[in-house]
Amino acid sequence: MSDSTWIVDVTDETFQSVVLDGSSKVPVVIDFWAEWCGPCKLLAPILDKLAEEYKGRFLLAKVDIEQCQQIAGAFGIQSIPLVVAMIDGQPVNQFAGALPEEQIREWIDSVVPSPADELLNEGMNLEEADPAAAEAKYRAVLELEPAAGQVKAMLARTLLAQDRDDECRRLIADLETRGFLEPDAERVKSELELRSVVEEAGDVVAARQAATEAPDDLNLQLKLAEALIGTNKYEEALQLGIEIVARDKTGVGVEAKSVMVHLFDKLGAGSELVTEYRRKLATVLY
Repeated sequence: MSDSTWIVDVTDETFQSVVLDGSSKVPVVIDFWAEWCGPCKLLAPILDKLAEEYKGRFLLAKVDIEQCQQIAGAFGIQSIPLVVAMIDGQPVNQFAGALPEEQIREWIDSVVPSPADELLNEGMNLEEADPAAAEAKYRAVLELEPAAGQVKAMLARTLLAQDRDDECRRLIADLETRGFLEPDAERVKSELELRSVVEEAGDVVAARQAATEAPDDLNLQLKLAEALIGTNKYEEALQLGIEIVARDKTGVGVEAKSVMVHLFDKLGAGSELVTEYRRKLATVLY
């Protein structure tokens, strides 16, 4: 029996919890072996060493096929040593025989998330509940992979969630120097632009009064739509945008369309409002 945190001797009874359930949290590497197998004894110390070196980035599960015939039968074991990587309860890769340590290390690296990947996953899990903690994770990823544009876009998203708009704008501007933006960065840029127009629109009560007093002034109607967005009255803002575009497709209507598109990005493709008003906008335009 191993006394290591990262090496476990598995039985037929513990296979479900250790390997199948456990592989949803961390990759599990199964070492199928037997006492009579010479190559298994050459392979085992290498796997043990790597399990200790990787410090929990994968779990090494040892299965003695003589003692665990149910498991061996389920995997159709015909020869050993056999090493199988499991992720989310499914085998994803395997090798047979006693390979050299360098080859085994490369194989493990192909199935085990890199330190940057682990930090990225941690950040993604934190982002909704704790944007500041997610920001720290994404910055740590960028220390390992400074050129990761997608991670910078995700970092910008956390800055936006913390209302650090100026920092966010600088980051998006830096990404734009490459000549393109990732979809996540495009959405952040769209939200920044929407925030700017909403801020300029000011108080919704004053905007509504001005628009009511001058119903033919489409600029004032647009200001009202923007102010409505600032108070989360999205459907009313979108309907007003449709009316503006219907009345003027080439002037103020172009600005109204832009505001609507930014709001579509904010709400996301899964929003029923987005589906409805994209269709209405297309009908008005074409």
